Amino acid sequence: MLGSAESLVGSGSIGWGIGRVGAQNTAKVISWNGIASYGALAIGAPLGVWMVDSLGLWTVGVSIMLLCALGLYLTWHKQAAPIVPGERLPFMHVLGRVFPHGMGLALGGIGFGTIATFITLYYASNHWPNAALCLTLFGGSFIAARLLFGNLINRLGGFRVAIVCLSVESLGLLLLWMAPTPELALAGAALTGFGFSLVFPALGVEAVNLVPASSRGAAVGAYSLFIDLSLGITGPLAGAIAAGFGFVSIFLFAALASLTGLALSVYLYKQAQVLRH
Repeated sequence: MLGSAESLVGSGSIGWGIGRVGAQNTAKVISWNGIASYGALAIGAPLGVWMVDSLGLWTVGVSIMLLCALGLYLTWHKQAAPIVPGERLPFMHVLGRVFPHGMGLALGGIGFGTIATFITLYYASNHWPNAALCLTLFGGSFIAARLLFGNLINRLGGFRVAIVCLSVESLGLLLLWMAPTPELALAGAALTGFGFSLVFPALGVEAVNLVPASSRGAAVGAYSLFIDLSLGITGPLAGAIAAGFGFVSIFLFAALASLTGLALSVYLYKQAQVLRH
């Protein structure tokens, strides 16, 4: 239930934002949505650890409920996005159009899922302190990249930005895989967050442009499914790899997934160039 609600909140808020400010601002809407989401991750990880240690687990649950209630209150009286007239494509048709872009996102998202799920166990297996700081640096770098470079998508195009970002993310994951010290692991997490930051909006802009305006909400929802799918399969898949080859191997697995997403993005970029000419 929590996962379903979280998924709809994420895709719904993006569609709502695009409807309010126009399709020309799609990249900005997706970027600010991510800043809010991953900013919460950066703050929530160390804050949650402190609350559990100092006040008890129950305080985390109560705090989450209060924050959800505050979010509901803030959105309840906001103006709805106007309904765009026109024929709406069947959802499965929309899903088919955005599928390649969604797969690129899913492959890039495996790195985030691996860090979020296993970084604490990875640090514990190496007897390193401050595992929660990895998530903070990941989230902080993610936000910094979106604030500093979010406008590049409109200037350079989504595919070019995605190619650069997936390259940086792959380097960060490889650094995590090879890191002999916790400091280098922190650097790898920061680099991964910085790289992953613009993958979602970069490929998302290209995906949304494949459908008419009346179906953009469905396109955002279909495209967003892939990050949820990525996070859903990363846990059991990376867990099986860790059980067989050790925790460090999961970062190599995530790096290979990111590199595959990079190759797919290069292919989609070249294909788009051919279609334009």
